[in-house]
Amino acid sequence: MFKAVARIFRTPDLRRKIGFTLGIVALFRLGSFIPAPFVDFGNVQTCLAANQGTSGLYELVNLFSGGALLQLSIFALGIMPYITASIIVQLLRVVIPHFETLYKEGQSGQSKLTQYTRYLTIALGILQSTTLITVARSGALFGTSTVAECGQLITNDAWYAILLMVITMTAGTGVIMWFGEMITERGIGNGMSLLIFTSIASRFPESLWLIAQTKSFEIFLVVIAVGVGVVFLVVYVELSQRRIPVQYAKRVVGRRTYGGNNTYIPIKVNMAGVVPVIFASSLLYLPALIAQFNQPAAGEAPAGWVTWINNYLVRGDHPLYMLLYFLLIVGFTYFYVAITFNPEEVADNMKKFGGFIPGIRAGRPTAEYLDYVLTRITLPGSIYLGLIALLPLIALVAVGANQNFPFGGASILIIVGVGLETVKQIDSQLQQRHYEGLLR
Repeated sequence: MFKAVARIFRTPDLRRKIGFTLGIVALFRLGSFIPAPFVDFGNVQTCLAANQGTSGLYELVNLFSGGALLQLSIFALGIMPYITASIIVQLLRVVIPHFETLYKEGQSGQSKLTQYTRYLTIALGILQSTTLITVARSGALFGTSTVAECGQLITNDAWYAILLMVITMTAGTGVIMWFGEMITERGIGNGMSLLIFTSIASRFPESLWLIAQTKSFEIFLVVIAVGVGVVFLVVYVELSQRRIPVQYAKRVVGRRTYGGNNTYIPIKVNMAGVVPVIFASSLLYLPALIAQFNQPAAGEAPAGWVTWINNYLVRGDHPLYMLLYFLLIVGFTYFYVAITFNPEEVADNMKKFGGFIPGIRAGRPTAEYLDYVLTRITLPGSIYLGLIALLPLIALVAVGANQNFPFGGASILIIVGVGLETVKQIDSQLQQRHYEGLLR
């Protein structure tokens, strides 16, 4: 293992790629701590210190931004606008035939879809930065009376100051998007995924230290042990797949013979990745967001529906919230897998190139068989996703840890998934040069 790591740094090309990636990551983290214009950095730090143990409405976005959101920094929006734009463009393939046509056109069509994603990212950046600044000005960013506890977060309410803040945060989103593309092109691994990985991993020491400070050392050790077990479970499931054997008939074209080989279609247990968790979290945040903007004036009683939402759909430790969260993840897993994996398209491609599944006729019977396997393998995958996502909420009830519990939810899924993919890319590049990779 140590020899393989040493070979990485003895390979000039690979060493240069890793160094470039680390440099971009360092710039990304630096931008997360530079405050936006007209933001009172001292008051922001006071609010962060006073609300360390709480979980506000913007927990998921703050997690993906590496804590930059609540810092009101120039990179406050993080990578979330790009993630949202990518998911929207992917879903629009089902609704808009032109998008599906572009997807099937190959490299030129993919470039066009990427361009649409960039435009949508900037539009979402403008929308989200405006919303964030509005919430910060109202004093509701931390879910408490921010003005009374910490003072004003924004020092200038003039229109030009707000416009400059919106432009700065939106430009920060564009720079992050460029960082990700540069890592993908000149570095190692997928750039966007690595930036998300960096943002989440940067929160781990703070979250663990908070548990060690507020709880006993025994609970801290229990959390570490649970974390190690969860990582092993996630690695095991993420690498698990159902391999459907495929045979290709021999074809003679001119003087050459094609086909005649055996392969397989790998269907992962968790084909949806972390997207269902993001979907479910975002959907459950909507009622809380609506209730937050319908708070009564001083001295008035809140409306009944606002009280119900605050009691049942805001607190992560409530059983109804956990049940809805779990069911939404299961439902979104089936929904997303149905969009991203089309059995009919796979069956048609196999038939076109003379491929077939042993014992299954080509064409529609193959599509029905693939759909049968996919439907049944998605069930344990969706339950696994739901249980992993509930771990922070269970920790909130069991040991009183906040919802930023590091070993669970979207964070652990992304860290393990991106880590495995990056290690595989390093391993493949080592094998190209030394015939011996990083993995055994």
